[in-house]
Parts: sequence; structure tokens; C-alpha cells
Amino acid sequence: MTEQERTAAPATAASPYLALRQAVRPAIVAHCLLAGDQERAGKLAAECEELLLLTRELLKTAGQIHVLAAEPGAEVPHEHGGDRQAQILDAYADAGMLWAKVVGATVALARMLLDRGDWDEVRRLAAFFATAGEDSAAAYLRAELGKAAWENYRGQLHGISNIMPPGEIRRTIHVLRAILCEVPADFAGRDAKVNRLLPPLAASIHAIMKSRDIQVPYDSRVEHIATGGVASYPDIVKQSLDELSAEFEGLYR
Repeated sequence: MTEQERTAAPATAASPYLALRQAVRPAIVAHCLLAGDQERAGKLAAECEELLLLTRELLKTAGQIHVLAAEPGAEVPHEHGGDRQAQILDAYADAGMLWAKVVGATVALARMLLDRGDWDEVRRLAAFFATAGEDSAAAYLRAELGKAAWENYRGQLHGISNIMPPGEIRRTIHVLRAILCEVPADFAGRDAKVNRLLPPLAASIHAIMKSRDIQVPYDSRVEHIATGGVASYPDIVKQSLDELSAEFEGLYR
């Protein structure tokens, strides 16, 4: 091992599972939660403390792997007997089990944060899992986040119709944009569900244009969208919503 490799190793791959700087990211979230609100108590605080303890044990085990694998002559902490290869294998196994516990504790913490409405923290944890290679955990958190965010706006979607007044149109545009922003893009059916709400929105905008005898621009898609012309194109839902918003705002300039 070169001097450069010895310098870089502690900051990068001290275990086969992830870099140390990745391993501590859930702990950073836990620290922020505990430090940010001293009144947080009960089960949330207990989950944070458990996550911090598990992360500490993971880092200790990962450090042991680094020392054991560094050089044949290096001093081995906590010598248990047996040859070096067996100790390294045991340390790898311990690191793997501890990492599994860290993942489980982080998911449990994320569930509690969802219940509290701390969606930004859940997004951070989902992003952490994605970069750490825990794709299933990341997908699970994004799906749960999508359910919570969609449910939060469900009641505001009931009033969408073909004859909304300007105030309702503006509110609908705001709500649909919020859904596209807060519900993860890979949430099942997100774009298709929003896309189905665009025709009544477009019809309401078009009705205002007709009531004011405003000539619809030749390049406008308001009528096209109002008649369901984008029903089969959920992949351009954001573009369609932006176009409707621009058309609507243009009526009041």
C-alpha cells in the first residue's frame, strides 16, 4: 500500500458496504433533529439516539477492518485470537450486520418523520439510500413520501372543474405545481393523475378567454388540452401545466 493509499483509505472505503462519509449521513440527520428542537422527546429522540449508537459501532468495526487489512505488521486492536484472515472476515460480517441495522433504524426514523410532516428530511434520507446503493430502501421512502404528499393535497383537488373562476384557477395551478414538486417523479401514476386534471383547468382558462372575446393565439394549446389532447402524453405534464399557467397569467398583464 502506498502512502497516498494510506492517506485516502480512511476517508473512502473502510468497509465493503460504503464510504465512511456516506455512513455518517443518517447520523448527521439525527444530530440535526436533536439539536434543532430541544423539545423533541419520546420515541423520536429514542430513534435518533439508537441510530447514532449503531452508526458509532459501524464506524468502529469499519475502522477495525481498515487496520487489519492495512499491513501484516500493524497492531491489531481487540485481538480475539485466530489468524488475521479470520478476523477480517468476522469484521466484514459484523460491519454488514451493523449496516443492516443502520438501514433499518434509518427507515424507522423516516417513517416517524413522515408522520410529523418533515418531508424534506425524508427526501434527504431517500437520497442517502440511493447514493449508498440501497435502492429498495430509497424506493420505499420515495413511495411513502409520494403517498403522504398526494394525500396532503387530495382535498384541494376536488373542486377542479371546467368553469372555475380566476381565483380557483390560480389555486389549482399552485396545487398541481406543488404536487409535481413534492411527490417524487417515480411515484406510480403521478404524472398521469396530474395530466387528467389539465383538461378542466384548460377549459376554465378557455372559458375566460371566450367571455372576454380574447382571440386565442394560433400557437396556443389551451383548446387542445381542454379537449383532452394531452391525455396520452403524461411525460410532458409539467410543460403543459407551464403553458396553461403562462396563458392564464397573460390574461391579467
